[in-house]
Amino acid sequence: MAAGSGKSVLFVCLGNICRSPIAEAVFRKMATDGGVVDKWVIDSGATSDWNIGSLPDSRGLACLRRHGTDSDHRARQVTKEDFASFDYILCMDESNLRDLNKKANSVKNSKAKIELLGSYDPEKQLIIKDPYYGSDQDFETVYEQCVRCCKVFLENNP
Repeated sequence: MAAGSGKSVLFVCLGNICRSPIAEAVFRKMATDGGVVDKWVIDSGATSDWNIGSLPDSRGLACLRRHGTDSDHRARQVTKEDFASFDYILCMDESNLRDLNKKANSVKNSKAKIELLGSYDPEKQLIIKDPYYGSDQDFETVYEQCVRCCKVFLENNP
């Protein structure tokens, strides 16, 4: 899945309908605006299998549209192959991190660097909280965190 000479990043949350598709869309727009999108394979996925095939949450899509971004992503579960093909797997909270590290340990040729996306936040907000049971403002908070984190991640990986 990942490009031979390029770089690759997979954003991950629990269901792949709120946080990770927002992060994917934000990063894709930044890479596009920066003229480097063709150097990247960009995707998102879930640790669970709950929402496979679903569009992102309508509140998340509305938030993205308010910021001039869109997503046509369909939820998918992280596969063992993802650990071998992606350079970076960036997740949203400690539960995602535990699940991903556990799965990575069962993959012989895992090369992915698994990290919290929040580790790139200049405001030091390590955890990107799930907005699913929250308000529109919670989705806006996720968006703002993703913008800060993706900006620093892209600057660190030009």
